[in-house]
Amino acid sequence: MSYGNIFMCLRSATGGAWSDYVSHPFVTSLGDGSLPRTAFMGYLVQDYLFLRHFSRAWALAVTKAETLEEMRHAASAVNALLNDEMALHVQLCARAGISEGALERAEERLETLAYTRFVMDAGHAGDFLDLLVALAPCVMGYGEIGLRLRARGTGGPYAEWIETYGGDAYQALCRDVGGLMDKAGARRIGTFVEDSPRWPSLAGRFRIATVLETRFWDMGLAMGATATPAEA
Repeated sequence: MSYGNIFMCLRSATGGAWSDYVSHPFVTSLGDGSLPRTAFMGYLVQDYLFLRHFSRAWALAVTKAETLEEMRHAASAVNALLNDEMALHVQLCARAGISEGALERAEERLETLAYTRFVMDAGHAGDFLDLLVALAPCVMGYGEIGLRLRARGTGGPYAEWIETYGGDAYQALCRDVGGLMDKAGARRIGTFVEDSPRWPSLAGRFRIATVLETRFWDMGLAMGATATPAEA
């Protein structure tokens, strides 16, 4: 796995927070197929709502960009989210009897609100690099999780989710975003990013986003003990 230099530095700077995220019990039980269906569907509904805001954040990145290359990368991410990743959520939910209309009517839980507003605030308050750093734990974390679970060869009820994030197309996206971060960092703070006065702020932003990802998994497990998350 190689998603770029800045990402790897940020990942290391989280301490144990990154491991808590990518090795969460939600993830391990998803990988071996033991995750309760209600937990997965509850998570999926909230993740659909999350992705709407994530798309807006990438659209904001277009306006924060300083180069045409940055604009193209951000616009491509918006397209992939709206037309590919969200479509997968719609399909998986439809099979469980949750219509697209029900997804649109679903209420955001506090974990979803906290995470999405944190990312949008990072974009509004900071520059292009600040926004990328807030977005990166989701993009690269899912890539790392998907790659590891796919390598284990586990199938089961969540094989399609694993294949999506562990597959070649999503892995290429992670590498592209990692490369974009490296170029954005070099442009704005220089080659030796950890020596920059901005590094503590960037690392702190990345860590908070990582913790919010972990809370999202916590939410999914908690929803496993509840009734069906949405009705068609």
